[in-house]
Amino acid sequence: MLRPIVLTVLLALSPAAAPAQSVPQLMQTGAEGRGWQAVGKLDLGGGSFCTGALIAPDLVLTAAHCLVDKATGKTVDPGQVSFLAGWRNGRAEAYRGARRIAVDPAYAGATGDRVGQMSHDLGLIGLEMPIRLPSLLPLAVDADTPPGPGDPVGVVSYAQGHAEVPALQSMCDVLVRERGVLLMDCKADFGASGSPVMAMRGGEPKIVAVMSAKAMQDGKPVSLAALPADLAGLRAALAAGAAERPTGAGGAKFMRP
Repeated sequence: MLRPIVLTVLLALSPAAAPAQSVPQLMQTGAEGRGWQAVGKLDLGGGSFCTGALIAPDLVLTAAHCLVDKATGKTVDPGQVSFLAGWRNGRAEAYRGARRIAVDPAYAGATGDRVGQMSHDLGLIGLEMPIRLPSLLPLAVDADTPPGPGDPVGVVSYAQGHAEVPALQSMCDVLVRERGVLLMDCKADFGASGSPVMAMRGGEPKIVAVMSAKAMQDGKPVSLAALPADLAGLRAALAAGAAERPTGAGGAKFMRP
């Protein structure tokens, strides 16, 4: 899932011409995807999916709107959510079900201030069992040094057209940073919600934002991502079980555009 929206304020602040960007490359083989196995496909039931990233052996970071039923506004049943780490052509490096789900308490969906809401489009999944594999290491998150205009970033995602194989866009650029949201010239499509936006920090890639939506600028596609400013609060909510939901009640079916 990925929400197509028009954010006039952010788009008005962006440069007239976006810098050249790399083309997303499908990682068809295990060798091509080496180092990115912590990124996985989130199976949400009913044929819907998002992207998520393992940030601890038992924690997956994604977008809040992937974990909220649009019809009811409630957190989806964890029993219907599965994380398929390194999913490629019908096989996963590791497969885990969700035990708990937490979304940013300030997230209220596509209502009111779109930019303000998008800055809270963050969710965490607590897995039923940790993933502890030498070949599958969690990705680190850097919430302290957010990228700004002109900074290069990259994205690893599953999306429409490559739902069975991850794609890496190794180089795109931040156009605007505004109120906890990045506007980027990275390519995004349905299913890319929750994808980790990466930047090099200390010689290694770290997650600096989470893909939230796509938009258009002068007829060209752009994307928007939420900065993980209050990841500690989200972890605390998940640990406290505040967003835990009973399983077995049936999964939510998403009908996002």
